[in-house]
Amino acid sequence: MSQADPPCVRFRCRLRREFLVKDGLPPNKAYQQSLSPVDVLEILKEGNRRFVNNLKFSRNSLELINATREGQFPVAIILSCIDSRTSAELIFDQGLGDIFSVRVAGNIINDDILGCMEFACKASGSKLIVVLGHSNCGAIKGACADVKMGNLTALLDKIKPAINLVRSEHTGQEPGEPGFVQRVADHHVLLSLLRIRKRSPILKEMESKGEIRIVSAMHDIHTGSVQFLDEG
Repeated sequence: MSQADPPCVRFRCRLRREFLVKDGLPPNKAYQQSLSPVDVLEILKEGNRRFVNNLKFSRNSLELINATREGQFPVAIILSCIDSRTSAELIFDQGLGDIFSVRVAGNIINDDILGCMEFACKASGSKLIVVLGHSNCGAIKGACADVKMGNLTALLDKIKPAINLVRSEHTGQEPGEPGFVQRVADHHVLLSLLRIRKRSPILKEMESKGEIRIVSAMHDIHTGSVQFLDEG
């Protein structure tokens, strides 16, 4: 968060810091409803800065369990890869009850994932959808290498549109080269935003009304930092 951010964002993020430091509890319904999608985006950015700088909030697990026993009010839903280094709760320094987390190899979009997003936003009040890719992704590498293996084959096929897009750029790079693989990863998360809007009228309408934002991001596994590629 910088001085260039709107005053309301700085104020609400300051309240968020004080809220968590004071009692370490997850969002309640009133707090969730008070946030705008921009506020939630700033909360995640700030959480990632804490993660990278090893300044994570101290949380009491028993208090979190008790606080979420009767209900949950997560502020965002994050779709990420199954890679063991990309846990959304960790890299955004979020606790029990703070976010919905959906994980699948290659952070691909399908009807089940869209249903999860619709539940999170329409039924549960989340304000932000993040499609989170990461560097050095094994699923992206597998798709670039045209790997065929059981049920994985159909999953990797969902990454092919991004591969074709990178090939059309005529960069001169081969599919196995790191630069090519990363370009595919970048395009894949951006194409995912288009798929969400095209295949979910519910989410598209919510976004058009300003009720939610749908954004993409890339996690650098070498540094831990997250760069938002398209903030809607």
